[in-house]
Amino acid sequence: MAKFLNTSATNYFLEELIKSTNDKLILISPFLKLNNRIKELLEDKNRMKIDIRIVYGKIEMKNEEINWLKELSFVRTSFCENLHAKCYMNEKMCIVTSMNLYEFSQVNNNEMGILIKRDDDQELYNDTKEEAERIIRVSDEVRMSVEKVEKIEKENEEDQHDKLTTSKLATKLKIKTDELLSKLLKDGYLEIKNEKEHLTQKGKDVGGEWRASKYGGYFLWDKEMKI
Repeated sequence: MAKFLNTSATNYFLEELIKSTNDKLILISPFLKLNNRIKELLEDKNRMKIDIRIVYGKIEMKNEEINWLKELSFVRTSFCENLHAKCYMNEKMCIVTSMNLYEFSQVNNNEMGILIKRDDDQELYNDTKEEAERIIRVSDEVRMSVEKVEKIEKENEEDQHDKLTTSKLATKLKIKTDELLSKLLKDGYLEIKNEKEHLTQKGKDVGGEWRASKYGGYFLWDKEMKI
């Protein structure tokens, strides 16, 4: 019998699901921004040479996420257009939920989901697995590299001599990128909408820009911007 999960229970069983994986792990989430705990668990499974498939559906993946994923040899990442499903599963159980694999969702949102165990309901588990594998088949596998990301940033910055990406501005200010993003949110230059950062009018007034690309979106800021 499936078990109902609220937000905290979904977070708990998601960690347990990843930790208990011995064969194959599938993570399907439109938005992807992993918290440090999930990253640690995935890094451990990567060391154990577990097959990990991650499917996401929004191009605005952070460059930091792309570069981190690149370092995990046993993780394959795919992009699925029009993805809205959220499903996390291994060889023994799966979670079907409203919660994205996104740090903001896990902390701030009210979510619901169900836990399905293969031994308790094999038919329901198999149906879910079949659909998850179909989504993987129709997805485009993405192999990103640090060089590609840096090339994209460089190409766009060539036309924006007075602009820096968030990561480069953070380097200039001698702080971490996440710390700079927090400051930009706190000071009203960015805001959270639909679980991701957006420029506010205040951010646009100081020269902030959003750039979308095939491999991920990013912000550009005036290189003389003071935070």
